[in-house]
Amino acid sequence: AEVRDEEANHISGIMSEASVIRIKPYYYIHVLDNNKNVTSVETGPQTFTRQDHQKVLGQPEPMIMLPPRHYVTIANPVVKDPKTGNVVYGADGQIKLRHGDEEVREAKGVYAEPFALYPGEKLAGKVSPLSVVAPNTALRLKCIRDFVDPETKVRHNAGDEWIFEGPGTYTPRVEVQIVESIKATLIKPLQALKLRARKATVDRTGAERKAGEEWMVKTPGAYLPGVDEEIVEIVNAFVLTEKKAIHLRATRTFVDAFKKERKAGEEWLVTSVDAETHIPDIYEQVVNPDVKLTTLNSRQYCVVLDPWKDGRSKLGAKELRKGEISFFLKPGERLENGIQNVIVLGSEEALLLKAKESFVDRQNLGDKKEPVQHNAGDRWMLYGPADFTPPVEVEVIEKRKSIPLDENEGIYVRDIKSGKVRAVTAESYMLKPNEELWKKDLPKIVEELLAKQSEEDDSGERDRTRVVRYKAPHNSAVQIYDYKDKKSRVVFGPEMVMLGPDEQFTVLSLSGDKPKRPHVIKTLCLFLGPDFMTDIVIVETADHARLSLKLSYNWRFDLDKSKQADAHKLFQVPDFVGDACKAIASRVRGAVASVTFDAFHRSSARIIRTAVFGTSGETGKINEEFRFAQNGLVFTNIDIQSVEPVDQRTRDSLQKSVQMAIEITTKSQEAQARQDSAKLEQEAIGILERQKIKDEAAAEKAKTALLQLQAESAAIESAGQATAEAKARAKASQIEGEAAVEMAELNASAQKIKSETELAIKKARQLAEIEHRKRLNALEITKAKQLGDIESMKFKEIVTSIGPQTIRSMAEAGPQMQAKLLQGLGLKSFLITDGNSPINLFNTANGLVGGANPQ
Repeated sequence: AEVRDEEANHISGIMSEASVIRIKPYYYIHVLDNNKNVTSVETGPQTFTRQDHQKVLGQPEPMIMLPPRHYVTIANPVVKDPKTGNVVYGADGQIKLRHGDEEVREAKGVYAEPFALYPGEKLAGKVSPLSVVAPNTALRLKCIRDFVDPETKVRHNAGDEWIFEGPGTYTPRVEVQIVESIKATLIKPLQALKLRARKATVDRTGAERKAGEEWMVKTPGAYLPGVDEEIVEIVNAFVLTEKKAIHLRATRTFVDAFKKERKAGEEWLVTSVDAETHIPDIYEQVVNPDVKLTTLNSRQYCVVLDPWKDGRSKLGAKELRKGEISFFLKPGERLENGIQNVIVLGSEEALLLKAKESFVDRQNLGDKKEPVQHNAGDRWMLYGPADFTPPVEVEVIEKRKSIPLDENEGIYVRDIKSGKVRAVTAESYMLKPNEELWKKDLPKIVEELLAKQSEEDDSGERDRTRVVRYKAPHNSAVQIYDYKDKKSRVVFGPEMVMLGPDEQFTVLSLSGDKPKRPHVIKTLCLFLGPDFMTDIVIVETADHARLSLKLSYNWRFDLDKSKQADAHKLFQVPDFVGDACKAIASRVRGAVASVTFDAFHRSSARIIRTAVFGTSGETGKINEEFRFAQNGLVFTNIDIQSVEPVDQRTRDSLQKSVQMAIEITTKSQEAQARQDSAKLEQEAIGILERQKIKDEAAAEKAKTALLQLQAESAAIESAGQATAEAKARAKASQIEGEAAVEMAELNASAQKIKSETELAIKKARQLAEIEHRKRLNALEITKAKQLGDIESMKFKEIVTSIGPQTIRSMAEAGPQMQAKLLQGLGLKSFLITDGNSPINLFNTANGLVGGANPQ
């Protein structure tokens, strides 16, 4: 661009100095007369000879050419004579201009041909086509300065607005501004256009509209709003069917499309009976666009609240509507509890009804029945089988069923008139109108005990209207107290206990745990035994040795179940466990306090049994039982499970004596094992010697037989040398072979006896060694365990005596001293290393202060 500007300036300089300038057709130049200081226009085609006092301003410029239906805006246009249309010159010959003004020149008249710009005129824009306004469109125009339209002769003042509707071509004017382009809105069938007046105006139908007024245009087709009209919305029509209606409300008093006057705030329904479609009017507000049809079949009914009658809503009234019927709920109407099914009662069912107001009952009447008058508050029963639709005057309190009850089942029933409560069992029972189920409350502890049994039986949570049941276990007793009659009864198990309305269980609070603590066991039943209980008793001997005795007692209740007096005696002692254990413990303490530790250690069972059971005055024999006359409790046996010293020194002495007894027993067992081993060894040696003697005797017998044979052989030799020698050799060989076989068998038998004897001796020795080693290991283990207990107790006592705070101070003393030394040196972080060796940052503080590394 800079290059082009430089070239244009260069050309302009050349043209201004040139004497002859050839101007092409449809080109022009501006020439300045330096003498008059007036600029004129020279148009082509011509050859212009420049005089010395003239100067050409710029290079030849093309004329402005306007195609048909185009226009251009000229700034600072020339002044023309309104009559002749010629350019007006001033007294100095200079062309007059309208400075600061603009002029639109259209391609018609003198401007249909190319024209030059006079000195001072400029293009305010490009050559542009005229705006073509299509059908169903318009231009919204605004006057920016006063003028008179030469075509319509209408005067427009600044601020006036109007529209230019199509089809047509809009010629712009400098006095008029195009605000916007408006398109016509298409109104389809079943639609309406909602309009609002910007200011007081007259609409297209000729009706006068006030500012802010709204109206509807329902004629299908394209609608072009006026200059003072604005489109609010397009309203669609609601299609009404037999199952659909619309709910409308009047925003002000007016006459609707059905020629009915509607008051402000009035509400109504438009259904398919009124019209197939409906477009809400300006003053109609749609409350509910989809009101559904309510349909009842022959087995349904509903109660309508605030029903409409005679065209008005009766507030507070109710109306019963039975099927088959279909209707729309009118404005303000609503259903009470929705659509309900007709109540069907079986043969074992009934309805409890209550009258809300006085009325005459005419439902479910037989041939001979008369209408019944019911007053407000009356209660009655309707028994099945029957169908029942409750009138609006009747309240259905509840639907009752006959309650089947077995022999071990029951319910609590209260008469609401008299207030009496009774239990009904072993029958199928239907509550009467003046009766209701009564809920029996039990103490919390009783509920918990019954819940435990329910969990075991998987019977779930207790129904408080049902008779309270409790399964008394075998060989147990349960006491029930009647607070109304102030009497108690005792039930022996196994039995199903059922409580009356005024009866309660007697909850037993027994002692438990070891040693016995009160109120540990809560139970409803008392087991009669035989059973056992265990207690821990602390006693002190005559030589002040404190011992902890763990005693177990066998007990039972001795009573005649057929006698009520014996049965009631069971519960005269509230905590028989605690009282019995206290009584026995008292006797044991008294007996042990009169003997020494050694005497008690030797005869603990006899001392305790004598103290508890006592002795017979005549024979001095220990009695067999200990009886409590208050409740018939009998103790038949007592077992001492353990005796442990309470004092540590006594425990150590006892431990030493036990160790010495164990060592003595071990040594005696070792000596016995050695003696048994030597005895077995001597027996084996004796058996071996006897076997050797037997073998030697057998060998001598064999030699004797051999000598006899040799003598016979010599005799035979005298008879016949050859035969004798042969027989002798054969017989000798046979005898030698048999002797060798027998000798071998005897040697093998002797060797077997010797091996078995050695094996038995070795096995006995090893078993003795193993038993000896086991006893030594057991002693070592016991010793190590006791030493460990002693060390742990010692450490615990040391820690307790020192105290946790002292231990904490000892542990923190080293790190705190190191931290204070570092602070004294003024070092916050300092480390020297060659980078090759790893650094133990945990011991850095110890190294800096010269402390030894921890091992």
